[in-house]
Parts: sequence; structure tokens; C-alpha cells
Amino acid sequence: MESLYERCKKVMPPVSGRATTLGVLGGKGSYLITEDGRKILDFASGVAVCNLGHNNEKIVKAAIDQVNTLIHGGHNVVYYESYVALAEKLVEITGGDTMVYFSNSGAEANEGALKLAKYITKRPGIIAFKGSFHGRTLGTTSITTSNSEYRKNYEGLLPSVYFAEYPYLYRTSYKYDGRNCPKEYFEQFNDIFKKIIEPYSVAAIIMEPIQGEGGYIVPPVEFLKYVREICDRYGIMLIFDEVQTGFGRTGKMFAYEHFGVRPDIFTTAKGIASGFPLSAIVAKKKYMENWVAGAHGGTFGGNPVSCAAALKTIEVLQEEAIENCSKMGRILKSKLESLMKKYKCIGEVRGIGLMLAIEIVDEDGNPNTDFTKKIILSSLEKGLLLLSCGCYKNVVRFIAPTTVSEEEIDKAITILDNVLEKL
Repeated sequence: MESLYERCKKVMPPVSGRATTLGVLGGKGSYLITEDGRKILDFASGVAVCNLGHNNEKIVKAAIDQVNTLIHGGHNVVYYESYVALAEKLVEITGGDTMVYFSNSGAEANEGALKLAKYITKRPGIIAFKGSFHGRTLGTTSITTSNSEYRKNYEGLLPSVYFAEYPYLYRTSYKYDGRNCPKEYFEQFNDIFKKIIEPYSVAAIIMEPIQGEGGYIVPPVEFLKYVREICDRYGIMLIFDEVQTGFGRTGKMFAYEHFGVRPDIFTTAKGIASGFPLSAIVAKKKYMENWVAGAHGGTFGGNPVSCAAALKTIEVLQEEAIENCSKMGRILKSKLESLMKKYKCIGEVRGIGLMLAIEIVDEDGNPNTDFTKKIILSSLEKGLLLLSCGCYKNVVRFIAPTTVSEEEIDKAITILDNVLEKL
């Protein structure tokens, strides 16, 4: 019998490639069940989508109840309960002075956020960051720089986009004392405004509060506070892309809470509905109220079933999973740091909550992409699913569900330890 992988190759193009050749028949909690009967410990979580694990019973019930009530109404045609209730809940947990617009994917939400910023400010310029990933539409590809392959053959892209350096301090080219963020990361904005685009022509600065695809890079708090100050000084919209960092992933509902910096606009998707397609643009009410009918739209945004799943996701996160994420995140990070002391190939352990990573290096501290691939492949052979990230693909990321147990963490660490020892 042909595998799902072999069947898929015949009917889908290479562009829809996968990180593995795994065919799965189902999933439960922290595990996937493959077509050949293996039970795989999933520390990828569908790329930070299944934040409550696979097929969480409470989410499944909420979705089934909604399917039996209304599958699609069309949010540009009618109003329905799960849609309105979810918007109310998101406003409640984001300060009470916000409004919400629903789309289907992270890329859609980021595209909409750019449109909102341009519409309100009536300015052309966008500043993004090197190493960023924001999506694969033409607009979001224009602000993505984690891999040139994402942009290849699609130039020219959105005009008036400019790039700043993200403070990737492990590989900074500036003088770094191990404590204070180098001044060059702050001074670069003056340079951009003086030499490239004047600040009053910039609509927005968009950034991930923790870079995802770029390597799970946590910036210094003072840097995010400075970007906020820059935006306030010149009337620039600050957009946070919380597509991967949101919905409990970092041990808080949203990553910006760790830094004490509120954006004007932020986007979220992935973990928002525990696997159902949904995304949201959340922005200050004073801006959203001026985004008039016809300025943006879409057919499937805010699907009733997805919204019902998202409401239940928030409930489970608030009642139990976020607290577990913080606790298990500290445990996992501590165990990864112990492995770093044992194996010189681990250059750094970083991350917050259960958004954690190890950077794999060679003897001279250079990115070791080939060895990273071997680690991930060998781990999968032993029953642990991991993914890479980073501009050099030399970072192994650990995206365990927020419901993960200490026993499951111990199992993952044992597998990784065995793999590193053997390799």
C-alpha cells in the first residue's frame, strides 16, 4: 500500500513540501499516531497551532456543538453569537479599548494590519526587521526576510518597505557586554530617518515581539520600549505580529505582556482556535472606528465553528494551560541548559514559556545547519518531532503544547540526550 507521502507527491506540487515524510492518522494530547502505527511525541504542535494539544476534548465538543448550530453565515452578511462573543472576549483581555477584525490566516491578518496602518496614517512607508517572517502573500512576503527563497522570483514587491536590524545578540556584530543592548540597534532608526525615509512618511513599524522563523530570538526589553517611544514621537503605528507568540505560547496570553509594551495594532492566528482556521487583527478602538466599510473585507473570516473553538481555547488557557505553560517552560529550559553544559554543539538556549530553542554550532561557533538536520531526523526516528528555524536553519525549536506534562518533557530530553550522545 502506498504511503500518504507517495500519494501526495503525485497530486501536489513541490511548493507544498513538508518538514517530514510522516503520514498521520490521528492525534491526542502531545502525541501523533502515524499510518505505520507509531506514537510520536509532538514538540512541533502543528507549528504552534495546537497549543492545547491535539484534539482537546473541550475544544472538540465546542466545535461539534457549533457545527450542529451554524457552519457558515458570512460575517459580511449577518451577525452570529460565536463571532460577536469572541470579539467581546478579545476586547476584554486586551484592555477594553480595542476592536477586532477576523480573517483566516496569519498572513491575512498581517496584510490587513498593514492596510489599517496605511489607511489611518495616510503614509506610504513600512519598517520591518531583518530575520522576520510575516507570511507568504505578496504584501507579507515584502516584509519577510528570514529566507531569500521566500522572495525569489516575486520581486518587485510592495514598495516603500525598509528594514532594520533585530537585536539578535548571540550573533551581534556590535560590541556587546552581555548585559546592555548595543547602542547601534537604537541609533539605526535615526540613520534610516535621515538617509532613507523621513519619519513622518512611515505608517508603521511591524515586528515580532519574539522572532519566530528567524530563530526564536528574544529581544531586550529596553529595545521594544525604545521602538514604542520612536513610534509615539513620530505618530507611527507599532504593529506586533503575535501569530506564533500569541495564545499562551510564552506563558502569557500574548508575548507583549512580558515586555510592558502595548502595540497600536497586533495580529494573532495559529493557536487562536486550536487548529481551526482563524486569525484576528486587534487594534486600538480610536483607529478601528475610522476603518470604514469597504476598506477591507473577506468571505470566510470569523467562521462560526472557528470562533466557537477560539472561545473555548481562551477559557482553557485562562483556567489551566497558561499556568502550566509557565511551569513546564521553566522545567524544559532548565533541562536544555543542562544539555548545553554537556554538549558543545549547543551554543545557546533561549526563549520564553514553551517557545524555546537551542542554537546548534560547530567548533568555531558558526551555524551548523547539517548537524541540525541530523539532530531533527534522528530525534524523529526515536519518536520525537522537532522543527528547525533560524536564517541558517541551525536552530532547533521546542513547541510543546501548553498542556505538556513533566513526564513528556523528560521523555523528550532523554531522546535528545541520546541523539546528541550518539551523533
